[in-house]
Amino acid sequence: MDVCLRGSVYICDMSRRKAPAILGSLEDLEYTNGQNGGVLSLNTTPKNKNKNSFFVKSFKWTNKQKSLIKLALDEETKIIFIEGPAGTSKTLLSVYCGLRLLSDKRIDDLTYIRSAVESSDSRLGFLPGDAEDKLHYFNLPFLDKLNELVSDEEIKKLQKSQRVSTYPVNFSRGMSWSNKCIIFDECQNSSLKEIITVLTRIGEGTKIFFCADNRQTDLKKGNKGGFAKITKTFSDEESKEKNIHSFTFDENDIMRSEILKFIIKKIDAQAA
Repeated sequence: MDVCLRGSVYICDMSRRKAPAILGSLEDLEYTNGQNGGVLSLNTTPKNKNKNSFFVKSFKWTNKQKSLIKLALDEETKIIFIEGPAGTSKTLLSVYCGLRLLSDKRIDDLTYIRSAVESSDSRLGFLPGDAEDKLHYFNLPFLDKLNELVSDEEIKKLQKSQRVSTYPVNFSRGMSWSNKCIIFDECQNSSLKEIITVLTRIGEGTKIFFCADNRQTDLKKGNKGGFAKITKTFSDEESKEKNIHSFTFDENDIMRSEILKFIIKKIDAQAA
């Protein structure tokens, strides 16, 4: 048997031999049986390639963040309650995992929701425009993370095909979610009733990521919302067996800046 290399494809003279079995990632194998000099042609182009796949940028994650990614992408995982201080990339990680699932065609679409709660110390007042215009500012964190992770061209494609969407939590009543990834952000500003509303929308093939920082609530009169209570409810072994998980970050997982690590450490020490 004579073997030579042309470009990145091996050409073998096997005019008197049987074609070997297809191995590894080799999708197509053509054997001319003596024609054209007994050339064995190997086509390494994958069949049925997902035309809707796209590139999702990754970052230098901490070990704990890598653990969250692994858990979120696990086929069995249904729900994750994610808590941690500002800068630990809770939203970025959730959007990253949602986009990975979307690109791999493991879900049909990615939805970002949050409670329409303004700062507890000031109010924006009347906002002009229709409902989409008014909600634009609440959805900026999601749009910001999309810009960090995928190209502008891909964002336009995803939005045009409605594979990514955003809306306030109160729009979710009566819905049934199947084969979706739902990111419920800023849950420290959500009531227990709102969180339960989202929880009870879950259908087959859907994952829900709840993100919160209990240090920063914008609810009136010091109301802590429902996130802490619901997380405590599902932080047991029985919930884990049902693929519902709780995940907590600390200042060591802050990626935003080194000075923020110091700030959070001082704030936590003061609150202790």
